Amino acid sequence: MFIRFVTTGGTIDKIYFDELSQFEIGEAQVQHILVEGLVDFDYDVVPLMHKDSLEITDEDRARLRSFIEGDDANRYVITHGTDTMPETAAALEGMDGKTIVLTGALTPARFKSTDAMFNVGMAVAVAQVAAPGVYIAMSGQVFAAGEVRKNRSENRFEKL
Repeated sequence: MFIRFVTTGGTIDKIYFDELSQFEIGEAQVQHILVEGLVDFDYDVVPLMHKDSLEITDEDRARLRSFIEGDDANRYVITHGTDTMPETAAALEGMDGKTIVLTGALTPARFKSTDAMFNVGMAVAVAQVAAPGVYIAMSGQVFAAGEVRKNRSENRFEKL
């Protein structure tokens, strides 16, 4: 089994710059998460973007879709910021034979207390067993694209 990981940025990759008192997108963390998780399957990591999800445009979504359509893999985990993850999932629907799982984190992966590792693990499991389609693995649940929203007040993902 082979999974291609595509990174786009988002909170999962954020780092805190103390001197600036703000967060910025840092190095993609999924490689570190996979190494620490002692994964034993074939994979690679493609850093496609380095953006907060609020900065991801329709052109960026088209670029991501074009990459996946032209790629030879059939299982993908995409790390993505949480604010516009449902919009990107919707933009990726309809690719025959491709199982695509978007995930991310509500707190940066570098933090001691983070949901990043759990979410990536769930996404890997979904990519292995789900039928072709587009899914979001967040908040301990798996959602089909088009059937999920981020509840900002509760800081979680939920079914529409």
